[in-house]
Amino acid sequence: MADAPVVGQMSLEEFAEKAQAVLREVQKVIVGQEELIRSVLICVISGRHALLEGVPGLGKTMLIRTMSEVMDLQFQRIQFTPDLMPSDIIGTDILEDREDGRREFRFQQGPIFANMVLADEINRATPKTQSALLEAMQEKSVTVANTTYHLDLPFFVLATQNPLEMEGTYPLPEAQLDRFMLKINVPFPSADELIEIFRRTTGSYDAGHRAVVSGDDIVAMGELAMNVPIPSSVNEYVARLVVATHSDSPEATEYVRRYVRYGSSPRGGQSIILGAKVNALLEGRYNVAFDDVVMVAPGALRHRLLLNFEGQAEGVTADRIIDELLDELPKG
Repeated sequence: MADAPVVGQMSLEEFAEKAQAVLREVQKVIVGQEELIRSVLICVISGRHALLEGVPGLGKTMLIRTMSEVMDLQFQRIQFTPDLMPSDIIGTDILEDREDGRREFRFQQGPIFANMVLADEINRATPKTQSALLEAMQEKSVTVANTTYHLDLPFFVLATQNPLEMEGTYPLPEAQLDRFMLKINVPFPSADELIEIFRRTTGSYDAGHRAVVSGDDIVAMGELAMNVPIPSSVNEYVARLVVATHSDSPEATEYVRRYVRYGSSPRGGQSIILGAKVNALLEGRYNVAFDDVVMVAPGALRHRLLLNFEGQAEGVTADRIIDELLDELPKG
């Protein structure tokens, strides 16, 4: 490892050390959920956004708050409700009295002005309010009264949502979903994990977690990840995988042709490649392999496949279609 590459101010050894430190500290608080924690970390290092879906009570909010503490990032939580307005998120101009007796408008920042923003239960707000996040997520800026305000880096939106079949939810539109790098399903814990959760949360347990990286470290880790080389064969495989999600593609599988109405956007491929680069670094490698693609592809594609009526009626899931794609699409 002595000749490991250095990009900017971060080497491969430093990346591995800081990433493992983050994982250790988070696991002091969160029981199990290794794949979930890893997926969120991949999004954060990539400088992208994550959508976590699961029923209430699975620790989604606790995980994101813990991540912000371990990374020493400015954290804001926005509780999405049906009466939440866009100005409650991005801020608004307020009229203030000056010392000379005159009045002027001053922009009062909303909670979006933070490093890590938790959009809690994002699908409980109306589409008008959900759309207030679009510019911030894509451009890392907000515009109020024809004035653009840039957000400080690093900046991430980590959103949680309840399954859409639950009462009182508004499905996120496709344009909004496409801004999330990964959609991560939060599984229910096992019996052994529940026992440990009960022990930690019903007694005097002190996690003792601490900040082990800074915002500058996260930016440097992301810079290193962006420069990880990817073989042309892997790059071509990702391109064919994204194209194969469209039902009119010659490489589309039987499930895609039968059940998919619209396939992934190019952002799906970008998300796979970025995630694969970070996953390779987490594995201690400075090159991307097919296994890295297979690891991140479900999270990058499951919210970018729009099923047709037949697929919805038969209860076919996007994960089932993606699994078939990964099994049948040749990697050579």
